[in-house]
Amino acid sequence: MSASSHLRTPAPAWLDEPADVNGLVEKVWPVAAERGAGGEVSFGGVAAAELATRFGTPLWVLDEDEVRATARRTLDAFRAAAALQSAQARVYYAGKAFLSAEVVRWVTDEGLAVDVCTGGELALALAAGADPARLGFHGNNKSVAELERAVEAGVGSIVVDSAIEIERLAAIVQRHGATQAVLVRVNSGVHAETHDFLATAHEDQKFGFTLTDAVTAAARIRELSGLELVGIHSHIGSQIFGSAGFREAAARIVELHATLLEGGPLPVLNLGGGFGIAYTSADDPTPIEELATGIVEAVAQECAVRGIPVPNLAFEPGRAIVGRAGVTLYEVGTTKRVDLEGGATRLYVSVDGGMSDNARPSLYGAAFSARIVSRASTAEPVLARVVGKHCESGDIVVDAEYLPADVTPGDLLAVPATGAYCFSLASNYNYVPRPPVVALRGGEARVIVRGETVDDLLARDAGLTAAREGNA
Repeated sequence: MSASSHLRTPAPAWLDEPADVNGLVEKVWPVAAERGAGGEVSFGGVAAAELATRFGTPLWVLDEDEVRATARRTLDAFRAAAALQSAQARVYYAGKAFLSAEVVRWVTDEGLAVDVCTGGELALALAAGADPARLGFHGNNKSVAELERAVEAGVGSIVVDSAIEIERLAAIVQRHGATQAVLVRVNSGVHAETHDFLATAHEDQKFGFTLTDAVTAAARIRELSGLELVGIHSHIGSQIFGSAGFREAAARIVELHATLLEGGPLPVLNLGGGFGIAYTSADDPTPIEELATGIVEAVAQECAVRGIPVPNLAFEPGRAIVGRAGVTLYEVGTTKRVDLEGGATRLYVSVDGGMSDNARPSLYGAAFSARIVSRASTAEPVLARVVGKHCESGDIVVDAEYLPADVTPGDLLAVPATGAYCFSLASNYNYVPRPPVVALRGGEARVIVRGETVDDLLARDAGLTAAREGNA
């Protein structure tokens, strides 16, 4: 493709043609990702080709060393910021981002508590050995059975989300003769500047109480035997850069906190998570130390205005802990150049996975990056779209990226920043088995979640089981 045709290619405004089509944007790729002298990329000291040969593709790869280091750095940042305000901070790992037994062990080893939001996540955390007292349980529709299990296990705190749930939980606690710490989930009205489905603090959505209704909810909790109101919970959304939204939310939430203090002690203020990471070169995530300082200072300032002490603070990062540490490895199957209006062209690069292992582009229009990692190329960059193998036109893995013009079947292609929400949202669409998850540590790779096979999928079909039994 000529330079003049590059100018006609419909690249998004944020995407610049790279000077080096082999280059790895530092803030997007895992810390230990590097392209060697021979052109192949290694992750955590293990070459891409070795990973593909040993474990197959598609393959989720997660750098344990980076997850652990990020967990420690995050905890240190919030504890240090809180200490400056004579307060304490607890950091929960938001399990919905990526939950497996090994990840639970990594983050709890590094001092984090764990946040779960379904009975399944609770069961996994408990089975992995997490301390129940250091679990927080979310969810807008926790069933009686889920709440029963949480109370029986001794879960540290439950975030209540509706008036019905308050009564439901009170009845369970009374049956068990227990006492349960609860927080009230509140909509601050601050809308994060992200996709509507990622923003969770505006009033017209399913989570939590309005600021006004939260007062009534708190009063009711304090009336009920066995429930102990310990705090307020607020979460304004996901993939947020900067602390401005948190500062605005803090003003509203601290006002509510001050009001509720009049009715009794309220030791905890949980401001959720949602801290963003870089998926592309256009993203500019705020360092966690800067975020922690900005958010905690905002709370302290609002408390000072009202003459109340700064409460103990809690935060729930998930994506910010595991997102950058993960990559997805694919093999290129076919390529196809498509002519567009105005003389432009686009190169379609089809890989052996797709929306079944990364639903975020189709769900949210999420942007990702990509590079060929099995070799380096001297070919010119062309605008490409990386697509999956599913029978769906929306099966797009990377909507726009510059790849080398000589990309060919058999090349290994990696998509970075897939440590969060790809494994969690995976499906068996088109009867495609979910890939394995491989963890890297100290230059070694091991499976931490087994991949599925077609036989696994067939074994779940009761019609096939009945047919086999009938023929036995």
